[in-house]
Amino acid sequence: MKTLRKIIRYIFFTGMAIMLVQLNLFAQTKPKEVNSQGQSWFSINSTSRLTKKFGVIADLHTRRTNFVADPSFYFARVALNYWLKENITMAVGLGQMWVAPSKPGWHHYAQEHRLYQQLQMSTKIGKISLLHRIRNEQRWQEKIANDKFTNSYKFTDRVRYLLNMTIPVFENPLYPSLVISDELLVQFGKEIVYNTFDQNRAFIGIKQPISRSLSFDLGYMLVYQQKASGYQYDKNHTFRWFFYYTPDFRRKG
Repeated sequence: MKTLRKIIRYIFFTGMAIMLVQLNLFAQTKPKEVNSQGQSWFSINSTSRLTKKFGVIADLHTRRTNFVADPSFYFARVALNYWLKENITMAVGLGQMWVAPSKPGWHHYAQEHRLYQQLQMSTKIGKISLLHRIRNEQRWQEKIANDKFTNSYKFTDRVRYLLNMTIPVFENPLYPSLVISDELLVQFGKEIVYNTFDQNRAFIGIKQPISRSLSFDLGYMLVYQQKASGYQYDKNHTFRWFFYYTPDFRRKG
């Protein structure tokens, strides 16, 4: 447990150091450009427990730009989940993303093929539930030029650390809880020159149980993403609505 906490702290502070160094470097060259936009993000996230040790993860995501007017991406992810302990899991899986063109008049969606590995731990401090997640992703992002497929890909490795806090507001567990989370994403690869810091996702909202195995969170997420140029950023004010399905198919008794 202590080793895991050390790893989490190392990844978080290393990522923050990289981000601060890069911000300082580009502050000395070109002025920072920030593009603010409104988005919405919807998903269904399932973690099915099949046996004492094994289960399956399956997620579907869609994100829209200009609130809901225009597509941003569609994403599907599956994984095999393994319980080290009741509060610690490991997963290995793959994902497929279809990214909508951002240039006016373009029509072709770029694909992204993804493998990932993750370690997740849940703990409690008093009544506050904490979730730590470290995820490592290998990403093959399709390159499109002049709205045509090039049959070439950019490979990157991305490391993500998520800290999620669920804070009870009411005594009744059927009432909503407050959720605050932050996820830092850093990336590496020979084509990553100016934006090792990829993005940060900060979220505040509510978590509402529907049944024993179904819940959702709903709220505001600020996504701050650095572009490949190093001095250009997207600042996405995002309405987020995520559903969570956690059935347990283990035989009882």
